Amino acid sequence: MESTVAVVIEDGIGWVSLNRPDKRNAMSPTLNREMIAVLQELEGDDRVRVVVLTGTGDAWSAGMDLKEYFREVDASPPHVQIQARRDSAEWQWRRLIHYSKPTIAMVNGWCFGGAFTPLVCCDLAIAANEAIFGLSEVNWGIPPGGLVSRALAETVSSRDALWFIMTGETFDGVRAAQMRLVNESVPLAQLRERTTEVAQKLAGMNLAVLRAAKVGFKKARLMSWDEAEDYLYAKLDQAVLGDPESGKQQGLAQFLDEKTLRPGLDSYDRI
Repeated sequence: MESTVAVVIEDGIGWVSLNRPDKRNAMSPTLNREMIAVLQELEGDDRVRVVVLTGTGDAWSAGMDLKEYFREVDASPPHVQIQARRDSAEWQWRRLIHYSKPTIAMVNGWCFGGAFTPLVCCDLAIAANEAIFGLSEVNWGIPPGGLVSRALAETVSSRDALWFIMTGETFDGVRAAQMRLVNESVPLAQLRERTTEVAQKLAGMNLAVLRAAKVGFKKARLMSWDEAEDYLYAKLDQAVLGDPESGKQQGLAQFLDEKTLRPGLDSYDRI
């Protein structure tokens, strides 16, 4: 049986594709289990410095597989339902939110329903102008499933979120970028090139510092100012102590002593 997740590693980038094109890459219990394993493997693979999540064919993901979840899983014993829900949450938000390497969602096509959760939980997102987004659950009798509403609340305004939740209307990549659901959108023909450009930029940076920076932001935004001050200073110390390439020392030396670095414009030369 063909894997529901395809992986290609090129030039420091782990390209991870949801691989059920006949189902528009709808997420099934099998896909969820395989994604957990793939993300764990890539996190420990030194060849991979950045992970890009995309979809095979003309879809990113059509969301949850309605047949497998709302018919088969719902008809299963409680322990099966609990495990299916646990596996879904494990990769779609827990691992992605806390992933130690930079992650980019490359939205190449359809992105519906439950797919909004892993989309938002990737660090960055780039969409094709032609991509189609939608929260269609209201059209067939349920509110958005899983943590979709929480994901929307993380990224877009209440007005935009409620409009699409309540109307079930679709929108394209250009509108997704305007709402800040994604960082930017580009023509589909340029999507891979643009995503590669961003991924290579991140891959060339200090991963220990990147991880501290993104985790610090995600944690601090939920804290008070006093709590954030303590946490972020501790995170800074942790990043410096745990940095195998001593980036802070290199950066300061190149700026203050060698006069070869302009911190607001350049990054330090990694030795």
